[in-house]
Amino acid sequence: MQGYTQLTREQRYQIYAYGKAGLNQSETAVQLKVHKSTISREIERNRGRRGYRAKQAQRWCEARRAGRHGPRIGVLEWQRVEGLIRQEWSPEQIRERLVVEGHSSISHESIYQYLYQDKLAGGRLYRYLRCQRQRRKRYGRPERRGQLKNRVSIDARPAIVERRSRLGDWEGDTLIGHHHRGVLVSQVERKSWCTLVAALPRRTAKAFREATVKILRPFKAHVHTLTLDNGTEGAEHERIAKSLAAKVYFAHPYCSWERGTNENTNGLIRQYFPKRRNLTTVTQTELDHAMQRLNHRPRKRLGFKTPYEVFFRTKTSLIVALQT
Repeated sequence: MQGYTQLTREQRYQIYAYGKAGLNQSETAVQLKVHKSTISREIERNRGRRGYRAKQAQRWCEARRAGRHGPRIGVLEWQRVEGLIRQEWSPEQIRERLVVEGHSSISHESIYQYLYQDKLAGGRLYRYLRCQRQRRKRYGRPERRGQLKNRVSIDARPAIVERRSRLGDWEGDTLIGHHHRGVLVSQVERKSWCTLVAALPRRTAKAFREATVKILRPFKAHVHTLTLDNGTEGAEHERIAKSLAAKVYFAHPYCSWERGTNENTNGLIRQYFPKRRNLTTVTQTELDHAMQRLNHRPRKRLGFKTPYEVFFRTKTSLIVALQT
């Protein structure tokens, strides 16, 4: 790369000034006589929570230059990362939560590379990564299930539920075991993504009602609505609504995206109870373990707070995850 030179302190102040003056990156590049990609990389690399600032950008550049010959990430940092990987946190979740709590920043790409090197050396850390598999979806199939008596369509659900501006709007569903052996019921709160899971002795309306009421009753003050699919296990929805003093709504048939929060969460639950699992053998200890992991895992859509922190309006530390 002939003629390559790094940006100077004066050029960084010019970038900041031109930005304040309303010039875009291409216009700024023309003024500084550099390629527009240089400006783009500079701003992306040195942007803080308050945007791009020249003084901060220069300080970060000097710090990187001073430490480039030594290992940037120490043994203790990698031990912390390994502990969180074993908690089934994704590399992105680890990276952002470290920043939130003021620890040394480690890019998610560096974490992936670390895991792959560990795998090549015979390690098993990579097994804690979640994988997404393609699955076929059903579209346009006619409704074959019986209609639930007095069901209220999701079309009548209050608009505030869609905005996720309050706690107390839940989505529910069931997960079936291998060869239809065993059933789990899952309930997830839309704003916080707080997840509750219970095992059913069988997939009946009565069992679904009893399990749903049991796991939601301790949080009755934060149960305003419950959105279900059209499975026959929801036939006793009126009794559920009465027990929880809440409104129950039903999504349109085969419109799983209308309960996207629950569908996404069911995919995460399957990490602990895969489709090949006979769910009749699930223990309460296993359920508690899965709920603890999911509710204490930082989420991108929550600003890398955990569902537990959002639902209970509190703050926890990474150390909690490492010690549980």
